[in-house]
Amino acid sequence: MDASQHTKNTPTNQRPKFGATTFSNEDAAVKALFEKIHQEDPALTVIFCSPRYDTKKLGYALEKTFTSESLIGCTSAGEISPIGYTDGSLAGFSLPADGFTASSGYIDNLAGFEISRGTRLVSELIADLNAKQPTISSNDTFAFLMIDGLSCSEEPVVSSLYSALGNIPLFGGSAGDNLDFNRTLTYYDGTFRTNSAVLTLVRTKHPFMVFKTQHFVSSEKKMVVTEADPNTRTVSEINGEPAGMEYARLVGLAEEELTPMIFANFPVLVKIGGTMHVRSIQKVNDDGSLTFFCAIDKGAILTVAEGVDIIENLEELIDNIQDEIGVPQLIIGCDCVLRSLELERNQLKYRVGKILSKNNTIGFNTYGEQFQAMHVNQTFTGVAIGHNHFFSETEAGTT
Repeated sequence: MDASQHTKNTPTNQRPKFGATTFSNEDAAVKALFEKIHQEDPALTVIFCSPRYDTKKLGYALEKTFTSESLIGCTSAGEISPIGYTDGSLAGFSLPADGFTASSGYIDNLAGFEISRGTRLVSELIADLNAKQPTISSNDTFAFLMIDGLSCSEEPVVSSLYSALGNIPLFGGSAGDNLDFNRTLTYYDGTFRTNSAVLTLVRTKHPFMVFKTQHFVSSEKKMVVTEADPNTRTVSEINGEPAGMEYARLVGLAEEELTPMIFANFPVLVKIGGTMHVRSIQKVNDDGSLTFFCAIDKGAILTVAEGVDIIENLEELIDNIQDEIGVPQLIIGCDCVLRSLELERNQLKYRVGKILSKNNTIGFNTYGEQFQAMHVNQTFTGVAIGHNHFFSETEAGTT
C-alpha cells in the first residue's frame, strides 16, 4: 500500500485491545488473555508477565495459543491493567493491522554488546517496516524497547539505538522480577531469554505522543561519589565515607533502616546536559556499598531528591497528552517499580491506578526506563495513542 492510499477519510473499525488476568495457572491465564486481546489481523501483540509464572510453561502456552500473532513481551515487577495496578498477573495488548504496522527484532548477549549491533538492528527494522508500509508522514513511527533489567547494559544499548533511529522517538522499560533481583527476561520468537533486548518499531496513522514524567526536584543535600564501579553500578564511597552509611546520614536514617521502600522515597538526582535525571538505588550490599539501577561513575555529583505531588504530576501529564492528541485510545506505560513502592507507602496506589485505568493504560513496573537517548529511573514513560488521524492528499504525497 502506498502513502497516497491513506487520503481516504474513512475511520477504522478496529482498535487496540488490552486486558489482564490474574489466573495463576499458565494455560488458563494465556487463554483468558487471548480472549481479551485477540485481533483477527494483529500488527503486534505484547505481553507483560509476573515472574510468579513458570516461564517454560507460559512460553509453551503462548506459542500454542497465539499461533498467528507477532508476539513479544517481558517479565515485570508488577503490571498495569484495565483495573489499575495488579500483581501476579498476565497483562497485554494488541494493535490491529488496520492503522498500525510493526517490525520487531532482538539483541542477545548484551554482555558483549557492540554499538554496531544496535545500528544494524535499527537499519533492518526500518527496511522491513518500509517494505510493509511506506512512510505516511515525518512523524508516524515510534520505537519501543524491552530489555533485561539485570543486564547493566541499558546505557550503551539505548545510546546506540537512539543514534541510529534519527527522528524516531524511543521509549521503553527494563524487565523486572518483583524485586527478587534474580532473573529478568524478554520474550521473542516463542522464547523467554535473559541477557537480551527486544526492539519494536511501530508505524501508525493515528496521532501519538511519546512521553516521560518524574515528580522529583533537587534539595540542598549534595554528595560526591568518591569510589564506584560503573560496570556493576556499585558505589562504595560517598563523600569519602562508606556509601550506605553516608547516604543514610544524609536522608536522616540509620544504615540498617535502608530498604527498597526508603530508596523509593529518597532517590538522588544527577545533572546531565542541564537536566536533572533520577538515579535510584536498587539495594544496600553486605559490605555497605550501594547498587544503583543506573550506571554511576566516580566523581559524579548527586543531589538528594525531594518529591512533589505525584498525582498532580500525573494529571498534568494526562492534560498535556489530551491537549496534544485528544483522549487516548491506548497508553503503553513503563512505570518504575520504585514509584509503585512509593505509592504503596503513601496509600496512593489505588488512586493513581484509577487515573491510569481511566486513560486506557496497559503496561508494567520496570527496573528502569528508557526515554530517547537516556536510561532513567523513577519515571513514568510511554506512548499515548490517540484516535483516528487523517492525512490530507498533500501530506500523503509529500512523505
